[in-house]
Amino acid sequence: MDPNHLFLSLLKILLLFLLSGPQKVLGLSHLHYKHHGFQFKPTKLFVFGDSYVDTGNIGKPVASSWKQPYGITFPGKPAGRFSDGRVLTDYLARFVGVKSPIPYRWRKLGRKHLRYGMNFAYGGTGVFDTLVAQPNMTTQVDFFQQLIKDQVYRPRDLQFSVALVSVAGNDYSTYTARNGSAEGWQTYITQVVNQLALNLKRIQGLGVKKLVVSGLEPLGCLPHSTFTSSFQRCNGTENSLVNIHNMLLQQAVTKLNNQTKGSKIVILDLYGAFMTVFKNKGGSKFEKPLEPCCIGISTEYSCGSIDEKGEKKYRVCEKPEASFFWDTVHPTQEGWSAVYSVLHANLEQI
Repeated sequence: MDPNHLFLSLLKILLLFLLSGPQKVLGLSHLHYKHHGFQFKPTKLFVFGDSYVDTGNIGKPVASSWKQPYGITFPGKPAGRFSDGRVLTDYLARFVGVKSPIPYRWRKLGRKHLRYGMNFAYGGTGVFDTLVAQPNMTTQVDFFQQLIKDQVYRPRDLQFSVALVSVAGNDYSTYTARNGSAEGWQTYITQVVNQLALNLKRIQGLGVKKLVVSGLEPLGCLPHSTFTSSFQRCNGTENSLVNIHNMLLQQAVTKLNNQTKGSKIVILDLYGAFMTVFKNKGGSKFEKPLEPCCIGISTEYSCGSIDEKGEKKYRVCEKPEASFFWDTVHPTQEGWSAVYSVLHANLEQI
């Protein structure tokens, strides 16, 4: 299909969704509002999803998150986070008022380490299976359910808990990698959102009262998409697909919230937050917001790559704190901090 024709078709689809009824995007502030309004004080955070929230579930030999220079800002060495430092999980944990929960792979370290909840997220995963052979979201929820069955977490723990879900970007990159057709995008996006909604409902059914699910970030603005424009312009076609996903997610969450009493799902508007920072409304610290700090010396290499002689095949910027993106997909700690600040600022408007 001609790219221009595809773009126009996507705009028509977007218009239909916009005209289908009022849409309301909820941010992080809504969770905090309920926290105070109903004296809901969370004691645990349970996390499901991909590399935006993974804090160390993938083993060391496999993931770049365990290789230099990941983790150079925090904790000072590679520690399983796909960034130079903290990721979205760490900021939401701070907001909720708990420490960042322990990764699932370290669950046997002892009960005292389980007190703040657990992180089931694996980098590279999606709602469905992806090109990365790690547990998809359904399997991650299976892990959670088994821990409840084993009484590692009890009903009271779940009643005073929050679940964070960040997933789906890898589903779409997998669709592209498997040569999915342009005509099939809308059907596939619908399948992804429907399955995501089922997983959200399942987490609710296990007893979690508050769920935060992130909308998709502007995938067309990630460095692996802006590379062709020397990191100057976002890919509008990709972002149009993202907007369809986010609108369908809004509709699904609205439906779930109308069906469920005593429980609430909140959408974290990552798209809006990223774009706000890119437009410089989040501060002037990022001079070239679409350009990554750490990147391979050529297209065959990536951040953290070394050759058979152990020589570095990547370069790192002098000041990671001046970059929004760490590598071609993931924000820096400062990038996540800026996104969090935008979302947190919404609180003051309520």
